[in-house]
Amino acid sequence: MTEWERADQARNVISSKSTMKPEIAIILGTGLGKLVDRIDTKLSIPYEEIPFFPVSTMKGHSGHLILGTLAGKEILAFSGRFHLYEGYSVSEIALPIRLLKLLGIKVLIESNAAGGLNPLYRVGDLVAIEDHINLMGENPLIGANDERFGERIPDFSDPYDRNLLDLAERTALNEGIMLKRGVLVGLTGPSLETRAEYRFLRIIGADMVCMSTIPEVIAAVHQGIKVLGVSVISDMCLPDALEPASFEKILGAASSVEPILTKLMEKIILSLQLT
Repeated sequence: MTEWERADQARNVISSKSTMKPEIAIILGTGLGKLVDRIDTKLSIPYEEIPFFPVSTMKGHSGHLILGTLAGKEILAFSGRFHLYEGYSVSEIALPIRLLKLLGIKVLIESNAAGGLNPLYRVGDLVAIEDHINLMGENPLIGANDERFGERIPDFSDPYDRNLLDLAERTALNEGIMLKRGVLVGLTGPSLETRAEYRFLRIIGADMVCMSTIPEVIAAVHQGIKVLGVSVISDMCLPDALEPASFEKILGAASSVEPILTKLMEKIILSLQLT
């Protein structure tokens, strides 16, 4: 069965349950799931009920596809994402993004918790992703290409839409929210990086590091979906001042800034002009 056929079966299940036609999708990352509480939910589907969907296994990822309204616009939200370190293939991780193409989504808003490599960052900072470095050793576009999704060799000179970046920064300024810009690097995890690895990642130009997001962005851009990404700095990864970290601390740090990120997301969606 092709990826298109898998995505089409998933689409059929969702379409059979709702007539909504959202053009905006949101992926809620680690510790950021409470944005769901701000959505006027019309339909919530457990991932287990969607054909070929993986199942979220991490804390802070409830594992539901949500259809509803936020800031007056119809949206689709993934409450929980999937990671390579959970044992899923990059194709399985990309399937929900393939589904977005078939549902007519035009804008994907990504959020994640990331470790801060830039010494000018602090725990709790919000950082708009302006570019990324893929060190995961995986790419969802490897293999046979289905032209219905996108071209064989897609351009990635602007993976994070500049107009959306500008909108996010204007919105943050208007709301009195500090929003920085940075380059995200992705590794597979699940182990956190060593001092030497953090030093290397900073040398090659990364401002923050995560274990997700990048395969999703690659699949989205391949399909012509515009992407905005925002990271929450959940711990500092400075090799010469490194302190022990735990998932519980990372989760707590991401959760503490969630109300600010929720406000920013709502205001961005309110201002989005879709054509």
